[in-house]
Amino acid sequence: MLMMISRAMGTSDFPLAFLSSGTLFERMGRSFADNPFAGIHQLEWFDLALLIPYFTLVALLGLFGLHRYVTLWRYWRYGRKLKPAPLREFEELPRVTIQLPLYNEHFVVERLLEAVSAIDYPRDRLQIQVLDDSTDETHALAERLVGEYRARGVPIEYHHRTHRTGFKAGALDAGLKSATGELIAIFDADFVPPKDFLRRTVHYFTDPQVGLVQTRWTYLNRHYNVLTEVQAILLDGHFVLEHPARAATGLFFNFNGTGGIMRRAMIEEAGGWQHDTLTEDSDLSYRAQLKGWKFIYLPDVECPSELPVETYAFQVQQSRWAKGLTQVALKLLPSILRAPIPLREKTEAVFHLAPNLSYPAMILVSVLMLPVMIVRFYMGWFQLLVIDFPIIWATFVSILAFYLIAQRELDPRGWKRTIALMPALIGAGISLTLINSRAVLEALLKIPSSFVRTAKYAIAGSRAPAVERAKYRRRSGWLPYLELAAGTYFVTMVGFCISTQNFFAIPFLLLFVGGYYWAGLTTLYEEHQGRLRWQREHAVGIQPAD
Repeated sequence: MLMMISRAMGTSDFPLAFLSSGTLFERMGRSFADNPFAGIHQLEWFDLALLIPYFTLVALLGLFGLHRYVTLWRYWRYGRKLKPAPLREFEELPRVTIQLPLYNEHFVVERLLEAVSAIDYPRDRLQIQVLDDSTDETHALAERLVGEYRARGVPIEYHHRTHRTGFKAGALDAGLKSATGELIAIFDADFVPPKDFLRRTVHYFTDPQVGLVQTRWTYLNRHYNVLTEVQAILLDGHFVLEHPARAATGLFFNFNGTGGIMRRAMIEEAGGWQHDTLTEDSDLSYRAQLKGWKFIYLPDVECPSELPVETYAFQVQQSRWAKGLTQVALKLLPSILRAPIPLREKTEAVFHLAPNLSYPAMILVSVLMLPVMIVRFYMGWFQLLVIDFPIIWATFVSILAFYLIAQRELDPRGWKRTIALMPALIGAGISLTLINSRAVLEALLKIPSSFVRTAKYAIAGSRAPAVERAKYRRRSGWLPYLELAAGTYFVTMVGFCISTQNFFAIPFLLLFVGGYYWAGLTTLYEEHQGRLRWQREHAVGIQPAD
């Protein structure tokens, strides 16, 4: 579930371990002195009607846990040594166009333009496009800032659309029509590219087969709160382990939509920016690699960004990625499976593009869990060895190993702090189940939806202005109430475990209780604080920001 946050990321079979662990520790609460076969009783048809779909779903989802071990092996064997070098350096630097897609980014646009205008590259070889679809005061602010930078000699242009046709993909495509660069770099509004970004990336394009160079995301507000720390850990799993493992073994991997630079000829040959999915970056990535273009990943080049600091903003971002990646799977997997490429590349593409299907499957597993626990109450502990332990090893242990290893690789001294954050990591994964299930079902049913931006507030570090003073907060609607209902359902399972003395299952069930309650209550609290602020401003005659 969480290895794709990734949009990057994609990653997504996460809480599955704990759906099966309830049955594991249910068994541990019983006596191990019994004959291992004595507790097996004759299963009735109703029992089988519950157990067969339950364990079928769990086993299928467990494949993603096994794939995580494969990714760890690829990283440890090959990706850890990934240090690509350009064939040579350009004698004459190529022309580069930097595209900055914006939509209502009042709080971060000034920081973005300041960073991009400071990039070290010959001015006569550089073009900066501000592609602004804003409908609020960002429009006037961005246009004014562009005029000021242009007056200082920065080669920057302002383009404003009065519509959002194609959303981000449409803006990039419109900008491409007037782009002068043979290379195109893209930065989202919440990114702060380093001054030497182009100097460290353009020379890889001396290889005419290279179509993309992707850099590693880092996070300006990693330590702002527990949510941002957890998001950073999840995304690090993608950028520290997944990308190097795929890149080093010649497998397809995706452009992450920002923090990268690509060849214009590649974009055009692959069919250009298309807006029939919400993850236009992954869509273009696979189409380009199917055409034979080579992608380069640079783990040592960091591109700082800002993480969402509110629960619902985090959920909305993840659901957009989940829906978009599922749309890409529906669109391109048939072509990928028919393509004349090795089977291992096809297999990896399936694991990369399809894991979000596990979200609605996990809803079904959750619903079945309580009756399955009741049915299994009279079974012997022998099933523990032959069923539950392999599931736990494939899921729960792989999750711990994956994210702990990623943090150890990133920070050999401070990685142990991640151990204390694992319950919060699990809670964050659980909080995505409902909203991402809806997103995946919308993709499968081909229900259209708009590109929902993730609100950013120019927050960096652990000290920042109160989020309540910021704008762009979206209403969560029914979601927090469903999350509270789901948390209550797991409270019922905790009660069942207490009544049957299955005490070992309780800590794991409480992770689900905590995850759902945390998501629902924090979202309602954040929205309540926003309403109070609006009322205070209205009472004193201030025009509210929202």
